Amino acid sequence: MDSFYDTLIFRIRPIKPSTTRMYYENSYSLPPLSYIKVPTGIALFPADILLTPKEWAVCNLNVTRWTSIARGGHFTAMEEPELLAQDIHAFYKPFRAKNKY
Repeated sequence: MDSFYDTLIFRIRPIKPSTTRMYYENSYSLPPLSYIKVPTGIALFPADILLTPKEWAVCNLNVTRWTSIARGGHFTAMEEPELLAQDIHAFYKPFRAKNKY
């Protein structure tokens, strides 16, 4: 029930223009990226407000895990914490095995 109230407060309070402005400004004001070599995992949730295009991610990031998750949205940690935790665990599992942690 807490996530219901969190979402309700976010939608009712007049903060939406200020939060969307951040996304607009970042998309037009950030400097160009160079290729990022750090292993990167991307989890896509169907109800998210912005889905990363795979072509862009592969060209700019060292994508080692790409997951489309069945449920969730922009607040996935509150909406589907188990699915998110499982995906994060699966992303780090090869690194733990490789380094024997």
